[in-house]
Amino acid sequence: MPRIHAFADDALGDLDAVGLAEAIRTGQVSRTEVVEAAIARTEAVNSALNGVAYAAFDRARARAQGKTFGFFDGVPSYIKDNVDVEGQPTMLGTDAWTPRNAAADSEFTRVFTSTGLIPLGKSQMSEFGFSAAAEHPRIGPVRNPWNTDYTAGASSSGSAAFVAAGVVPIAHANDGGGSIRIPAACNGLVGLKPSRGRLPLNPELRHMPVVVVANGVVSRSVRDTAAFYREAERTYQPRKLPPIGDITRPGKQRLKIAVVTRSVNRDASPQVKELTLKAAGLLEELGHRIEHVETPPVASSFEEDFILYWGLLSLAQVGTGRFTLSKTFDRSRLDNLTLGLFRHANRNLHRIPLAIMRLRAARRRTAQFFSTYDAVLTPTLADQTPQVGYLAPTDYQQIIDRLSSWVAFTPLQNVTGEPAISLPLGQSADGLPVGLMISADIGEEARLLELAYELEEAQPWPRIQDPA
Repeated sequence: MPRIHAFADDALGDLDAVGLAEAIRTGQVSRTEVVEAAIARTEAVNSALNGVAYAAFDRARARAQGKTFGFFDGVPSYIKDNVDVEGQPTMLGTDAWTPRNAAADSEFTRVFTSTGLIPLGKSQMSEFGFSAAAEHPRIGPVRNPWNTDYTAGASSSGSAAFVAAGVVPIAHANDGGGSIRIPAACNGLVGLKPSRGRLPLNPELRHMPVVVVANGVVSRSVRDTAAFYREAERTYQPRKLPPIGDITRPGKQRLKIAVVTRSVNRDASPQVKELTLKAAGLLEELGHRIEHVETPPVASSFEEDFILYWGLLSLAQVGTGRFTLSKTFDRSRLDNLTLGLFRHANRNLHRIPLAIMRLRAARRRTAQFFSTYDAVLTPTLADQTPQVGYLAPTDYQQIIDRLSSWVAFTPLQNVTGEPAISLPLGQSADGLPVGLMISADIGEEARLLELAYELEEAQPWPRIQDPA
């Protein structure tokens, strides 16, 4: 299957977001030219990838022609369809109610656009972000541009597919169980889930019993992700976290890094384990001190507790949908994963308080772990990217078993609030990207970015536009 990408000899070229911002700033290209090129690229590949949730091309054109500001002034992008953008519907990856336009931008949207990025519209996602693959039975699957027989991952699937395919250089993603890192791993991108509270959240997410969601971006280069967080800090500075600052190069400090290839309930596949150990070897060659750790600092109940908590989130969405989303909300139009999680939580209401207590206690275990290690290297996902259909929301028990097995490493940092970054350091036997993940203690995004720069320099990752 040929790769699907939109890289061309146009105003976007193959520049990353930092490079494109410089080209606009120096007059090599105009804001209007790059926005038009991104619209043309969207139209060229969307029928194959299915990444658009809502197109706002005319609004992007108007903004490109008007007065803009910010470091990324004029750089086109997409916003995931679970944050509000004024005048655009927020459908959360479903079609279970009649769309209506948001009255105002969310706080995160204001931070995102303050950097100068111009959204072309909303990117597609899995329903409510519950699945690690966007395969809604009516909306259709979001496909991987490296091979469209395979999933693009989720929930930030549309953003990741479009960044990988060269439609835009950077796009919004968010992560409640791995949804920045999973699609980054599937599509060969950089995906940093920041520390809890690093970027603003919708009010309903800030008040969850365990705040598992974090906003961020996916990009093709480390410097794009680093520059986004630097620019976001100009308008949003969380008081409880140290600033990330301007990270532009590898760090000089040599670190003590734990390597873990087993999650709480399974080993990584032989292929993924081998790629993880190769990355550990590279870190060791670069002078870091590597120690292999047999088991992660996670309670044996973690997976079960996390699924039950995910069910609680579905219970809230489904149970209050007619009041919080729309009077037209129709639960019969929801997919079987959402409904299965809803039923799972309903049957186990008595177990939810204890599950929440145990999830909150997970941070104590990892804090102790990070008193010994500076960072942890793991696979992002326990196995390579599956084909479209493998994670389709048909039978609930089948999909939850398959998701739990595949997404075995990423949920921990959502529960503990620690940052983690997926880097495209591996490639499977059939040519698909394989992401490897590095996590650190709360507030240590700068350390992760410095490590990411170092690995990007030592082992540049494959590009989709290069010959296979």
